[in-house]
Amino acid sequence: MRVYQVGGAVRDELLGLPVQDRDYVVVGATPEEMIRQGFRPVGKDFPVFLHPRTHEEYALARTERKTGRGYRGFQVHASPEVTLEQDLARRDLTINAIAKDPEGRLIDPHGGMKDIRAGILRHVSPAFAEDPVRILRVARFAARFEQFSIAPETLALMRAMVDNGEVDALVAERVWQEIAKGLMEKKPSRMFYVLRESGALARILPEVERLFGVPQAAQYHPEIDSGIHVMMAVDCAAARDYSLPVRFAVLTHDLGKGTTPREEWPHHIAHEARGFELIKPLCQRLRIPNDCRDLALVTARFHGLVHRVFELRPKTLLKLLLETDALRQPRRFKQFLQACAADACGRAGFENHAFAAEGFLLQALDAVAGIDAGALAGQCAGPAAIKERVARARLAAIKKWLQHRREPVMQ
Repeated sequence: MRVYQVGGAVRDELLGLPVQDRDYVVVGATPEEMIRQGFRPVGKDFPVFLHPRTHEEYALARTERKTGRGYRGFQVHASPEVTLEQDLARRDLTINAIAKDPEGRLIDPHGGMKDIRAGILRHVSPAFAEDPVRILRVARFAARFEQFSIAPETLALMRAMVDNGEVDALVAERVWQEIAKGLMEKKPSRMFYVLRESGALARILPEVERLFGVPQAAQYHPEIDSGIHVMMAVDCAAARDYSLPVRFAVLTHDLGKGTTPREEWPHHIAHEARGFELIKPLCQRLRIPNDCRDLALVTARFHGLVHRVFELRPKTLLKLLLETDALRQPRRFKQFLQACAADACGRAGFENHAFAAEGFLLQALDAVAGIDAGALAGQCAGPAAIKERVARARLAAIKKWLQHRREPVMQ
């Protein structure tokens, strides 16, 4: 039995990056031998074991044979006869097909180290085309390693996989898993640009694909289309280290612009409402978590008001706080404002723009939250009176706070 370190840990070590998780491949062993040595089996589709002390993953060397469409259409063969070289040959990219033996020697049969030095993402073999998830993985690696380019032959293979329908076999959970990881990378826009260049974006996220070529709103930079704006905004959210729900909300905040009739360009009448309706089926289709969905819906519907917040009447300002459920969900409201801030900086020259509306609305929320609804309720005869009394008190608090700021407001 021989154990080799493989995959991302070897790659990141060669790149001088922190190693998060270490994976190992075991050559010349059977599942029974692994269990006898105290390893705990966890693999469902192929033999993977957890080390008894470190809990790191050890997988038996294996080969794969395509038997059907999609990433699950494989027959896996793991046995003591499978060699390290055979196991490395089934991997996606050359930079991920490097192994290190216990003595520290590197085994690199596919030129991964050369591609690391050259900054190239290149597929290992034509078998790359058998697994559509690899399109998503290449796009995600492009978002992580922004200095890397994709080999032309790899991009051509990705396009062919889209053209022959292989990408359509992707299951929703796996699509979201890769998109979520890509959104959390250093430069998320690169993932979507790569998906677009391969043709996969139109199949996976047609709602985002439709934004490209649609001009931005007239008051902004009309030469920057809505797709480019969203990509800049997503990168801004990443640069500010915002959470996944915020980044997804930024990605989807302008979906309605993709449905604006051409004759209305560059205006986008009621695009917030149209975008709100697009997000629901998108999230259902990809089985996106509720926290991401809910924040995206709030952002799509109300981000336009936030950008005009200094023009709002006190009554409209209070309505914004109530309809975004800011009083009951202050954490989500702060995330909503972060998404709006990323939207605001998604324009050339505005990357480091201070978003004054964020502090303004948080102060307004503090003013409204200071009203003791419970105490007011005790002074009222019934539910209708309570609702009216609390609403009046909150509006009065907003007006008082605005007057204290000594800024002119609309009455």
